[in-house]
Amino acid sequence: MTDPTASIVIRCYNEREHIGKLLHGIFEQSFEEFEVLLVDSGSTDGTLEIARQYPIEDVVHIPPEKFSFGRALNYGCEAARGDYCVFVSAHCYPKRVDWLSRLLEKFDDEDVAMVYGKQRGGGPTKFSERQIFRRWFPESDIDYQLTPFANNANAAIRRDVWEEFPYDERLTGLEDLDWGKRVKEAGYEISYASAAEVVHVHDESPGEIYNRYRREAIAHKQIIPDQEFTLFDFVRAYARNVLSDGRTALEEGSLLDHLGSILTFRLLQFWGTYRGFSRDETVSEQLRQRFYYPDKNGYPAESNATDEDSKAPPVDYTAVDFEYPIEDISD
Repeated sequence: MTDPTASIVIRCYNEREHIGKLLHGIFEQSFEEFEVLLVDSGSTDGTLEIARQYPIEDVVHIPPEKFSFGRALNYGCEAARGDYCVFVSAHCYPKRVDWLSRLLEKFDDEDVAMVYGKQRGGGPTKFSERQIFRRWFPESDIDYQLTPFANNANAAIRRDVWEEFPYDERLTGLEDLDWGKRVKEAGYEISYASAAEVVHVHDESPGEIYNRYRREAIAHKQIIPDQEFTLFDFVRAYARNVLSDGRTALEEGSLLDHLGSILTFRLLQFWGTYRGFSRDETVSEQLRQRFYYPDKNGYPAESNATDEDSKAPPVDYTAVDFEYPIEDISD
């Protein structure tokens, strides 16, 4: 293909367990005018060998010591040939065969610079994180979003807008929030496509959960300096979210199964957030590496369109042997 409409950019690092399912789902899409680019930051587990079993366009290598989330996206966008850059996490997979077309169709509005899609937890994703996905990614579309929120685990941007606004390579996370804030200030719009759904698999250790929320809090403080998260905020947020998750689990009849996970996840989430907001000094290169390559065994260190409107069939993953079982998507 000489001129793809979209360039799908996948950041990956040791994603052997997930990359095959994602690529299978991508190449089952009804929209076919795309290329796939991997931005790999030093995988050693066979990720690239699995990826090369699919017709990917290119693998862009970024040295681990130079990695940041924003820099990896800039590498991918620089190599892209499409009018749109589509970002999807290596541990996600599309639910239906119209995922890509649903994500891109909102660009028919020339004011829209970024579109992000729905995410739902799958596989070993913690109960509390599944509740976060439900809160962040509603069932109805948002044509013009008032806030700069977006999430690059499942999103697309105009490449020509990226040329004007490259991603901030210094941030330790939330590069999508920062990008959304800057383009909205320039007069562009952010749109949410509820039918462009992916299943997001997170299988993180306690240290990785803490680490993720800590580095995102540090980035949040850089992006919006006048916001804070005090010790009182930590206590209040922890209590409120534990009660909310517990109530949901009770209604579903699974409280005893998930109570320990709820207590642990929310503690790590909000303690990491508090510690991140508490930092006053700049982030050292050594700390950046800890954020991006943590020791898995270590601890701290409005429209009304909905999924029902989509008549597209689900992607068939049953013929391929993957690490995690497919979620029930027969409805």
